[in-house]
Amino acid sequence: MSSPRKQLRLGAFIPATGHHVAAWRHPDAHADGGHSFKHYKRVAQAAEEAKFDAVFLADSAAVWGGASDLASLSRSAHAAAFEPITLLSALSSVTEHIGLIATVTTTYNEPYHLARKFASLDHLSGGRAGWNLVTSANQAEAQNFGLDAHVEHARRYERAEEFIDVVMGLWDSWEDDAFLRDKESGVFVDPDKLHPLNHKGKHFSVRGPLNVARSPQGYPVRVQAGSSEPGKELAARTAEVIFTAQQTLADARAFYADVKGRLAKYGRSPEHLKIMPGLFPVVGRTQAEAQAKFDALQDLVHPTVGLALLSGMIGGFDLSKYPVDGPIPELPASNGGKSRQALLLDIARRENLTIRQLYLRIAGARGHKQLVGTPETIADLMEEWLLNDAADGFNVMPPHLPGGLTDFISLVVPELRRRGLFRTEYEGRTLRENLGLPRPESRFARRAAGAA
Repeated sequence: MSSPRKQLRLGAFIPATGHHVAAWRHPDAHADGGHSFKHYKRVAQAAEEAKFDAVFLADSAAVWGGASDLASLSRSAHAAAFEPITLLSALSSVTEHIGLIATVTTTYNEPYHLARKFASLDHLSGGRAGWNLVTSANQAEAQNFGLDAHVEHARRYERAEEFIDVVMGLWDSWEDDAFLRDKESGVFVDPDKLHPLNHKGKHFSVRGPLNVARSPQGYPVRVQAGSSEPGKELAARTAEVIFTAQQTLADARAFYADVKGRLAKYGRSPEHLKIMPGLFPVVGRTQAEAQAKFDALQDLVHPTVGLALLSGMIGGFDLSKYPVDGPIPELPASNGGKSRQALLLDIARRENLTIRQLYLRIAGARGHKQLVGTPETIADLMEEWLLNDAADGFNVMPPHLPGGLTDFISLVVPELRRRGLFRTEYEGRTLRENLGLPRPESRFARRAAGAA
């Protein structure tokens, strides 16, 4: 008897107007999407109708590039957008199955606030919440939280290690059956199933307990986007989904093997971590049609915006004083996103790109895998990466919204289904069930069972 075919996991990564830096200028884009609930509702419902695992929202607690960069700020659709947990809470009321993943930084938040918000979202959505842990690549965030400079990279990860332990401890404040709500006896909660955290560490002192009942999933699904060495180690210990940027099959396979190879020392199974690289697809019924769509977006990139995008993504270094048609200069190590800086510099060196060529190269995918082609060629790569242990799925990054997502849904999803690579119906009710992830048991329930 043959074993069932591996199935792709798909996320819909939905910034306001799309991923291309000039997406808002596209004739079919909703330029006001960042502040239109109706827009996000339509996009989320389209992804759910197509049976995507989740919608995914990025976030930053500051304007990218800083408010002082008025030249690029005036031309950017990323200057302002909804706070993601608020938006996902609203979307939970107009969807039923699709997961709801929000990015929230550990650098400029407190564990109790975050634990409470995500536990609440998990209840509101019936078990569909996911937290994408980041340590803040946007250095402008520091000035919004009483600091003159961004927290140093190693210290950000040190804080994140303790932060996530506190959050998971708070999510275990109540055992699943702690709330009796027995009207006859007058007993609302079993006090023996309440567990204050009483955490005291280097970065946090948190007594607990959380004032939200244990959530439907036990813990909301834990997602991570960091691919630096500290990021990979933190993911191996705590993450259940990794959103990563990989350019080649060889690099993706190496990353996949590296991170999954670290799980055993934490007592974890490789099946309990899903690796989902970003994929920026521009789809056409023919190659020429796809290329024309991409070229039309590229023609909308203003040089000021392209230069600001690249400067921010290589660590906040100002490239405006260098010749735009000259090579990328030698740069010091970034205190922002180290893995992304390294990836972009590798692309520039490998392809011998100028500053202008590099910002045009990343204007859409921002360092993620970019594919311009037919449904068949895009499905070919997705299948190749899935079957060669380079990915468990992909976080799809539509070039513009809503059209870029509906192109993928109408053209690529049917091809994936024809090959038996993607579901036609959801397997379960919660995000965990649909991703094939186990529901974590409360640590206190485990201890009680072990003692019995």
